[in-house]
Amino acid sequence: MKLNSMRVLDARKIPYVVTEYDASGEFHSATETAQLIGAPVESVYKTLVVLREPPKSGKPLLVMIAADREVDLKLLAQSLGAPKQKLRMATQREAESLTGLQVGGISALALLHRGFEIVLDEAALTLDHIHISAGRRGVDVCLAVKDLISVTNSKIMRVTRM
Repeated sequence: MKLNSMRVLDARKIPYVVTEYDASGEFHSATETAQLIGAPVESVYKTLVVLREPPKSGKPLLVMIAADREVDLKLLAQSLGAPKQKLRMATQREAESLTGLQVGGISALALLHRGFEIVLDEAALTLDHIHISAGRRGVDVCLAVKDLISVTNSKIMRVTRM
């Protein structure tokens, strides 16, 4: 099964490895996903949808952070150069409505032409390879961090605290 994210990588001749796991039943957190695919938790990244308030103040954000971290919205606003701007996490319903993907399967690679601003936490720069959702629950891709940055045109920012 080829997903849009894989087609994008294939078209750009970017090497990747697909890992599938059983996503039926209960939703798995990114930390649980790391255990299911046998990858270090710090190399498995989740993609969160962050909204600006008011909505007319800019595009929604896709923020990729390590499975075991939480996004710091104040730090994200500062990194975006808008410390006074209000940011909030999208609800599950909002995230799924905006992306057309299920939470747990949201992927920046599958949403390249959907008008999102894409941010990657700078902690990813310490890795060679990164695991992210391929755009469907239960399917992950592992690729070089430099390739992920290149194909998604991600902004690299500090958006989490240890």
